[in-house]
Amino acid sequence: MILTVTLNAALDVTYGVDSLRPRTSHRVGAVHRRAGGKGVNVARVLAGEGRAVTVTGLVGGPTGALIREDLRGVPGLRDELVPVSGESRQTVTVVSGDDGDATVFNERGPQVGPAEWRAFTDRFAELVRESSVVALCGSLPPGLPSDAYARLISRAARSGVPSVLDTSGAPLLDALDARPDVVKPNAAELAAATGCDDAVAGAERLRALGARAVVVSSGPGGLLAVTPDGRRRAVPPERLAGNPTGAGDACVAALAAGLADGAPWGDVLREAVALSAAAVACPAAGDVDSAAYERFRTTVTVEDLHAPQPH
Repeated sequence: MILTVTLNAALDVTYGVDSLRPRTSHRVGAVHRRAGGKGVNVARVLAGEGRAVTVTGLVGGPTGALIREDLRGVPGLRDELVPVSGESRQTVTVVSGDDGDATVFNERGPQVGPAEWRAFTDRFAELVRESSVVALCGSLPPGLPSDAYARLISRAARSGVPSVLDTSGAPLLDALDARPDVVKPNAAELAAATGCDDAVAGAERLRALGARAVVVSSGPGGLLAVTPDGRRRAVPPERLAGNPTGAGDACVAALAAGLADGAPWGDVLREAVALSAAAVACPAAGDVDSAAYERFRTTVTVEDLHAPQPH
């Protein structure tokens, strides 16, 4: 079983417009509402690929009830979300049809108290013992310590469970002492965390701080991986128009599945790029275009950049 953690779960609302223009009104075309937050999207992708997956995290209020109701309709997905007294957040994504770009509005999320955090960590300790891999994803809601992910990664490691971390800022940097097995920043998050404009230098910096492997996503530019056995770049054969917001979550799903399978890094990156690119073709995060995925699995290019680096 793969366990995904979404401490700041959300109800994701996606609007499709012909063209996004500031300071004007817009007529909305397609509207999608579904349970979201990065870890929820990762779990949805994994369940769609036939993986046994459990979702945990924090939800509360009427919005939290809508999140849980939506998850009940996902075959193969087990809901182990932990309730809090505050109201779960909503996110709004506006996808512009003329260029495929997405503009995202993220609410902060509910205030989480110390007792609620303790209840979650107790439940997490039980769930992680049943798991082969844990993926920890997204922002922290107000009230949680910035080393929240570090604590969860350390708990997973004590149970022998490898971890994939997808977050940014202080929660990312504070988690590195716990030595996550894979961290997956995008290029902007990596630069902000390390001060390095060069992605390879930034990834090596995160490894020096404790990450065992770093996978950097750069949209249509594909993935850069800096791992204990070398550096690799994987790129898709073409760019698909659509909604890019779910691509990173599909990438994390592939990384978690690769860790669970013990797959070699070249195969893991090929799957990650194929799933990410195929997710762009779908209107809502958490979905994957199956035909595009199958096509990309045999056409993604993986290049070894050079020999392994000491660490």
